[in-house]
Amino acid sequence: MAQSLELLLIQFLMPDNDARRQAEEQIKRLAKDPQVVPALVQHLRTAKTPNVRQLAAVLLRKKITGHWAKLTPQLKQHVKQSLIESITMEHSPPVRRASANVVSIVAKYAVPAGEWADLLPFLFQCSQSAQEEHREVALILFSSLTETIGNSFRPHFTELQALLLKCLQDETSNRVRVAALKAVGSFIEFTHDGDEVVKFREFIPSILNVSRQCLAAGEEDVAVIAFEIFDELIESPAPLLGESVKSIVQFSLEVCSSQSLDSNTRHQAIQIISWLAKYKSSSLKKHKLVIPILQVMCPLLAESNDRDEDDDLAPDRAAAEVIDTMAMNIPKQVFPPVLEFSSLSSQNPNPKYREAAATSLGVISEGCSEFMKDKLEPVLHIVLGALRDPEQVVRGAASFALGQFAEYLQPEIISHYESVLPCILNALEDTSDEVKEKSYYALAAFCENMGEEIRPFLDALMGKLLGALQTSARNLQETCMSAIGSVASAAEEAFIPYAERVLELMKTFLVLTNDEDLRARARATELVGIVAMSVGRKQMEPILPPFIEAAISGFGLEFSELREYTHGFFSNVAEILDDGFIQYLPHVVPLAFSSCNLDDGSAVDVDDSDDENVNNFGGVSSDEEAHDEPRIRNISIRTGVLDEKAAATQALGLFALHTKSSYSPYLEESFKILVRHSGYFHEDVRLQAIISLKSILTAAHAVFQTQNEGAAKAKEIFETVMNIFIKAMTEDDDKEVVAQACMSIADIMKDYGYSAVEPYMPQLVDATLALLREESACQQTESDDDIDDDDANHDEVLMDAVSDLLPAFAKSMGFHFAPIFANLFEPLMKFAKASRPSQDRTMVVACLAEVAQDMGAPIAGYVDRVMPLVLKELASSDATNRRNAAFCVGELCRNGGDGTLKYYNDILRGLYPLFGESEPDNAVMDNAAGAVARMIMVHPETVPLNNVLPVFLKVLPLKEDHEESMAVYTCISKLVLSSNPQILALVPDLVNVFAQVVASPDETSEVKAQVGEAFSHLVSLYGQQLQPILSSLSPQLANALATFSSKS
Repeated sequence: MAQSLELLLIQFLMPDNDARRQAEEQIKRLAKDPQVVPALVQHLRTAKTPNVRQLAAVLLRKKITGHWAKLTPQLKQHVKQSLIESITMEHSPPVRRASANVVSIVAKYAVPAGEWADLLPFLFQCSQSAQEEHREVALILFSSLTETIGNSFRPHFTELQALLLKCLQDETSNRVRVAALKAVGSFIEFTHDGDEVVKFREFIPSILNVSRQCLAAGEEDVAVIAFEIFDELIESPAPLLGESVKSIVQFSLEVCSSQSLDSNTRHQAIQIISWLAKYKSSSLKKHKLVIPILQVMCPLLAESNDRDEDDDLAPDRAAAEVIDTMAMNIPKQVFPPVLEFSSLSSQNPNPKYREAAATSLGVISEGCSEFMKDKLEPVLHIVLGALRDPEQVVRGAASFALGQFAEYLQPEIISHYESVLPCILNALEDTSDEVKEKSYYALAAFCENMGEEIRPFLDALMGKLLGALQTSARNLQETCMSAIGSVASAAEEAFIPYAERVLELMKTFLVLTNDEDLRARARATELVGIVAMSVGRKQMEPILPPFIEAAISGFGLEFSELREYTHGFFSNVAEILDDGFIQYLPHVVPLAFSSCNLDDGSAVDVDDSDDENVNNFGGVSSDEEAHDEPRIRNISIRTGVLDEKAAATQALGLFALHTKSSYSPYLEESFKILVRHSGYFHEDVRLQAIISLKSILTAAHAVFQTQNEGAAKAKEIFETVMNIFIKAMTEDDDKEVVAQACMSIADIMKDYGYSAVEPYMPQLVDATLALLREESACQQTESDDDIDDDDANHDEVLMDAVSDLLPAFAKSMGFHFAPIFANLFEPLMKFAKASRPSQDRTMVVACLAEVAQDMGAPIAGYVDRVMPLVLKELASSDATNRRNAAFCVGELCRNGGDGTLKYYNDILRGLYPLFGESEPDNAVMDNAAGAVARMIMVHPETVPLNNVLPVFLKVLPLKEDHEESMAVYTCISKLVLSSNPQILALVPDLVNVFAQVVASPDETSEVKAQVGEAFSHLVSLYGQQLQPILSSLSPQLANALATFSSKS
């Protein structure tokens, strides 16, 4: 065989294609015989030309796995010896490397079987050789062997690390240093033991040196191995980088700043900064690296090159990602330098810098939202100025930034509507389609959270939007429809005059069937649902059937986004029609089921390429491929299917909630799906499942009330749902899902009472405690340094939901909650530290106020701990904090017993400014009035009524928080009915307040009855003396007062 094989190898390397094909067929046939192995080994060692020797090695690598077990021990020894000789004596580097690859394959089987005991000693000896070639090939083998027999290296790990470090510092050979760099990369990837990985920290200076030399020599593909190593080190939970983080950042910044380097190299450098910002942000702060990074990243936003718009490797796009990641993780450090860059760049004559000024503010708006809200004036000045820039790219960046602000700077941004909305309206008529599209997005995001403030702008907005809808290109029509949807949501019933025209236009979109038009059809379907929500059942019910038919027919068009928006449309219709939706259930529930049961469709690309395909020799299959797992190159989830599943999951819950007992035929299948989806791999689907499970409970309650065996079935569903919610609290890694589970449990307590949840209280309390201690799965973060209190990575939405559980416990348990509260109090108070953000203290004070209200007398034991915090918050710069503090102070005084008396003077001093003209917030005043009312009712003798009552009455009637009405007007009525002299000195003020209360549509009949009774008492005391006061009232107020007086 050896002779014929040699001829075939030579023939295969000929330029003649026919000769090559014939040779390939013959080689395939011969390769089935185990004797091909010694024949190939012979040609590897003796063939005259390097090409033939290399080809023999490649074929040997492909076929040896299938034949190895069939070889005699003598032949196996011969193969191993020949490979070692080829590695040490071969002069051609490609042949040496090809032989090393064969060693790697043979070792995979021979070493674990104890058949190649001298391989590792040989490699160690080779790596110490005086010959550069030997040292290089030993390192190449160490690299490749980690993939096949990495575990065999574990006992020698310390020696190996010392060897690699020595080779990285090899002073005589660049090739050895490069091979050592590659070997370090392989070992880092293989090693997962924290202690072993930590030892690589001392390699960092040498790695940086080798990479710099490679860059200088133009070997960028080798230099980037350094970034792969750093990537592994950064992602490790062990504290690996230490002081070296400074030199890594400096090197990365040098690389990403160098425009002469390849975009992939620069991107890898930027990615390292991004990983550091994500995983080691406290290191960046500790070593004062935030400003140096931003001084490079912000100008990169202005880098222009002739590239494809969607080039993910583009430095400006990658830099924006880094800035965004830093803003999300260390906002306090990021906002000031970015604002400074933006302020300076907005005046730059170069339009790319003016574009970067607006882009940078848009990019940080999510992470730095709390800081930007405090500086909205200067921030908006820059961006609204950029929206008027003569250059299109600057206006485009400004419209992007405004869209981000509208999304992330709520609700503060809305108060600037008078300056923002006219600018967006102008931008809708920009000459550039890109600016128009981004402006529609900005308008949609901005209007989404507006209310009646939008009404003066409706005509101008709808004129432009309806015009654009009829004349624009498809992509603009889609964003235009989103904007109309937001306007409709904000305007509510004020949208009725525009609804008919919009719905008429939608009909033209709801019959589109071409693939390129289906996204527009999806948007139109969504918009009909939004308009329906805005204008209500009465307007929509008669005209809905053709829209529902169009939505159902669209389901057959096999477009996931259209199905997703169709589920949203049905959800909205169910919400407005309520029991009127029952008739549609047989048509729409099966559609939701089909989407919920879709295959997830994870798309996996497998990399089966072979890097040893010399001269395209791909025809001979590799035995190794039959035994090895394929290398997965790319995993992508079909996100359209995820969104569709989430929308369908949400729809099932809303259908059940609004049709209640009529949902009975679909209850069992829906419940199975929701239970399954509560454990789904993607958090969007889990979130909707958690929300919908609560709705299914409501429907199940209605369904089983009428059935004989209903109680047992209802109990079974209840148990399953409660266990899912409690499990989510502790085990789910998504904060929004956990927050929703907490809110759902609070709602269950309110709906079903304490007796329903009593069996679950031990687990519920443990789960709540874990969340307050920030020990749940969703609160775990990887970090290599201590985290500052002010950057504690908890989520406001999550902790608000957790803190709502305590009042829910208190409300359902009353004073029985006291022993549980004793365990939860200290973990809760951790959030009230001065170093915490103000929203944390808001959460704590609101929670304590509601617990004090519903737990009652046991709150007395906490007065001395809580009162100093609450008094301080009365002077907070945040209106929500002042409001909560005022409410809390009142509840502490009401239920805190005599222990509160010593604080009365301090409380009154703290409350006094909240009654003055300097207090801009009506709700704060209302809660301050409620606090004073409670103090008077509990201890009237301790309150200096002659000083307090004139100030108290001056802020009445209540303007916004009518939950305080009962306390406030009960207090006043009691004082009047007891003929208290201090209050009777203020009769004109009292009559005026009473008249406004009884005429108010916002007050309950119970409150009005009390006030009427108090007024009748005044009439009995003063009779005709009240006439001048009554005459000064408007006829409407005087009549209202007379009516209630006669009732009383």
